[in-house]
Amino acid sequence: MTSVVVSESIPDKRTGSLEPSAHLRRRLRIERVVRAALGWVALFSIVVTVAIALALFRPAIEFFAEIPVLEFITGTTWAPLFNPPKFGVWPLVVGTFLIVIIAVVVAVPCGLGVAFYLHEYAQPRFRRVVKPTLEILAGIPTVVFGFFALFFVNPQIVKRFWPFGEVGTFSALGAGLMVGIMILPTMASLTEDALAAVPRALRDGSLALGATRRETCTKVLLPAATSGVVAATVLALSRAIGETTIVLLAAGSNPQFTFNPGQGVQTLASFIGFAGIGDQPTGSTGYKTIFAVGMLLFGITFALNVVAVRVVRRFREVYE
Repeated sequence: MTSVVVSESIPDKRTGSLEPSAHLRRRLRIERVVRAALGWVALFSIVVTVAIALALFRPAIEFFAEIPVLEFITGTTWAPLFNPPKFGVWPLVVGTFLIVIIAVVVAVPCGLGVAFYLHEYAQPRFRRVVKPTLEILAGIPTVVFGFFALFFVNPQIVKRFWPFGEVGTFSALGAGLMVGIMILPTMASLTEDALAAVPRALRDGSLALGATRRETCTKVLLPAATSGVVAATVLALSRAIGETTIVLLAAGSNPQFTFNPGQGVQTLASFIGFAGIGDQPTGSTGYKTIFAVGMLLFGITFALNVVAVRVVRRFREVYE
């Protein structure tokens, strides 16, 4: 059998050199346009990020010109609308990380388990049905999760099974559980994609050497997909830190400096959502607290992503 090679270059009659054909020139023009468009999209994302930071920066500086930074970062009482006002941000920080820790305890192990099952144990037909169904869960509005936590999780689960003191209408535990369920599809889907990117030869080699499926998952697939698992965890954490509606409905709006998950708390994001629809006059100190808290939340999320990028680069595996 003979093969015919079609060249996309034609000889120039004057110089004798090869010139690109019309088809190749058209492809190169399309390639340049696509490259330029992607570059502009990347630049636009950077500009938007810088614009957000600048929008937060000026009012936050004005806030810190009135309120000492030391009081803001060391105080344990947050009452910006009281008389006299208190601007210690630690109750919001503790409430944020309390709910995030609960959500991580729910989402990360369950997400890994679901990903391992879908990738290694489930039948292909079952996986084709379950994975899209799981991803539909990520599209449920967060207000639905919030009302479910308020009217079912808090009164029927947290109040009945929390052994350390009484639980009120709102609780960090109920909010954390629902935030964990909300980010579970993200964690499971991205982790399963990371496991699927591992070369099949590693899995087959492990099984051929006598390893069980559990050992293959935990000792071969998981280390090989560490960078993807870390990226999935960071994305889920970012969603949990910035979640507003669920926390506002399930955890309440009482900024308590407490480590008890049975109590109602307020997070950085929920304070911004709560104060943003309040009656605080524009330009007042209470109004500027929104930008100071937003700047802190932006800094925490940015730091989390910087650490995640370093971890991903450290453990990234490149396969050919």
